[in-house]
Amino acid sequence: MKWGDLSFDFSGASVLVTGGTGGIGGGIAEAFRDAGAEVTITGTRGSAAEYEADLAGYRYARLDVEDRAGIDALAAGLDRLDVLVNSAGLAMFALGLDEYDPDVFDRAVTMHLTGVHRLAARCEPLLAQSGLAGGGAMISLASGSSFFGVEAVPGYGAAKTGLLGLTRVLAVHWAAKRIRVNAIAAGLVRSGFTGPVMEIAEVNQAMLARTPTGRHGEPADVAGAALFLASSAASWITGQVLPVDGGFTIAG
Repeated sequence: MKWGDLSFDFSGASVLVTGGTGGIGGGIAEAFRDAGAEVTITGTRGSAAEYEADLAGYRYARLDVEDRAGIDALAAGLDRLDVLVNSAGLAMFALGLDEYDPDVFDRAVTMHLTGVHRLAARCEPLLAQSGLAGGGAMISLASGSSFFGVEAVPGYGAAKTGLLGLTRVLAVHWAAKRIRVNAIAAGLVRSGFTGPVMEIAEVNQAMLARTPTGRHGEPADVAGAALFLASSAASWITGQVLPVDGGFTIAG
């Protein structure tokens, strides 16, 4: 992934991107790989070969972010880590489930908040040993639902809101260990997950009408922000949430 007016060099860095088989996570994984990093991606399928995307150049690990033992095993299998990107997850309505059901709500929070904390806690010792100029970095994918009440996704929205609090408290807790913690609040980005939403004409038009830049996002838009937040250029940035949404959250 290339940008004509800048470049990043993560040669030799070890990066873990959960949910890195496609969509935003896939774009972030690709960007770090192209910048020279050794990238591990996770997905829910048995092997990388089970995905249509070309996942060559990555180390693949199966992970269900609702599985505590799986999270522990993944972290225990790492020998070093410089950047942790928490991108795995989905809105439960995509599975035909109702997040107002308390059990489904709990699953959504586990997937997008408590699972993130568990993986972060298990990876802390490795991140603290990072030799990156800006120190170890954790970047989590937040959402527009971190700021707005989106009726269809109460569990997802609650978790993504809580993720901002987790980002801030871990930033304070880990600062002495040279681990920076930030979040990216991604707007509507083209992916297999959001494609059906964009095909609903009235929803698509309403979203674009409120987006000052007049377009939806691409995975590369979020990937560029992730590279920056992990780089030494952001060495004095921690505990922050960066909206990458074409201006949607500031438009009236």
